[in-house]
Amino acid sequence: MALQITAARPDPALLDLPWELPLETWPEEHLAALPRGISRHVVRFVKLSGRVLAVKEIKADIAVREYQMLRMLGRLDLPCVVPFGVVSGREATGGSPLDACLITRHLQFSLPYRALFSQSLRPDTSTRLIDALAVLLVRLHLIGFWWGDVSLSNTLFRRDAGAFAAYLVDAETGELHQSLTSGQRDHDLEIARVNIAGELMDLEAGGFLEAGVDPVDTSNRIVTRYAELWDELTGVQRFESGDRWRVDERIRRLNELGFDVDELAISTDIGGTTIQIQPKVVDAGHHSRRLLRLTGLDVEENQARRLLNDLDSYRAGSDRQNDDEEIVAHDWLAKIYEPITRTVPRDLAGKLEPAELFHEVLEHRWYLSERAGHDMPIEDAIRDYVSTVLPSKPDEATVVGVDTVEMPVVAMFDDTGDAPRPTPRR
Repeated sequence: MALQITAARPDPALLDLPWELPLETWPEEHLAALPRGISRHVVRFVKLSGRVLAVKEIKADIAVREYQMLRMLGRLDLPCVVPFGVVSGREATGGSPLDACLITRHLQFSLPYRALFSQSLRPDTSTRLIDALAVLLVRLHLIGFWWGDVSLSNTLFRRDAGAFAAYLVDAETGELHQSLTSGQRDHDLEIARVNIAGELMDLEAGGFLEAGVDPVDTSNRIVTRYAELWDELTGVQRFESGDRWRVDERIRRLNELGFDVDELAISTDIGGTTIQIQPKVVDAGHHSRRLLRLTGLDVEENQARRLLNDLDSYRAGSDRQNDDEEIVAHDWLAKIYEPITRTVPRDLAGKLEPAELFHEVLEHRWYLSERAGHDMPIEDAIRDYVSTVLPSKPDEATVVGVDTVEMPVVAMFDDTGDAPRPTPRR
């Protein structure tokens, strides 16, 4: 049987690898020393043409199916390893057949969960990993992917500003449907709960699990965290036409859960407006690039996200979902952003840069609306902010140039004398 290589962009250097040998016996000269997770199959990392690839020995039909599934998930912009190819038709030197190999690109800066627990990590590492896995599972279920083997072992984790981002590694049992039934989703959740409990018990037996963590209670978190995310992301919310602040409130909750709002699907009826928010997690810098393209404003990423949220709310509140996005952005800039930032008296203009000022006005408006129980006009919010909040703020210019060595050391520590940890972003 001739060696067969299936790949979108085959690398001729693949032919230099010892495919006639079982994967577990490959020479060290071909291997890359990277941490591996637990797998039912033999997996090795190999160096090839300046890159690192993960090679998994598996039956040919399963390898081809998983390769195709990973390609589909990649086209759907889901966090998973990138398939590189399938090598089949392997034969040992004596002529006996060998299993095929599925090849994926190594996900840089990622680690399997066991490697993470072998390091000195924060006490809540297990819950943060499960939170990341819950986010991944929700994203997969939203597009109709049933995993069938949800576990920490089948996931890679990347550090993400105090939290973790989860990536699917093993799609061997996965199925892609138009949509999933509640029974299919519950089945995946039960598989996850049982697998995670077993994995954490294994860590506990090896002395790697932080003290006081109950494997069963922790594994149950995947169910509650998933339910919280699913309800927030798919629930339909009704509000009256004057309650635009509730749109912003919904977006805030999604942002706090780690989702960025990419689209607002709006439908109206006689009784009011029904809003359903479809989330999309986007790349770093996405918001600042999008805002710059739409408005010409060059601001920091979090500021851009806040301004874009208001732009999207403005678009929904003015029933302009079908209008060109750039035209709506121009109107928002001319009618909302610029008039608000120009409202600040000249003697207070040095307090905050315009984008940060606008962000704070939006914050102030949200609190005023929440307190009043109805949507507060932004014009009222800026007037109240300028009169009650802005005058007490120090000028930003006075902070520039301060030598941090001269800052009081006590301000860097809490009452226990320990340096405070940043709150993880979800």
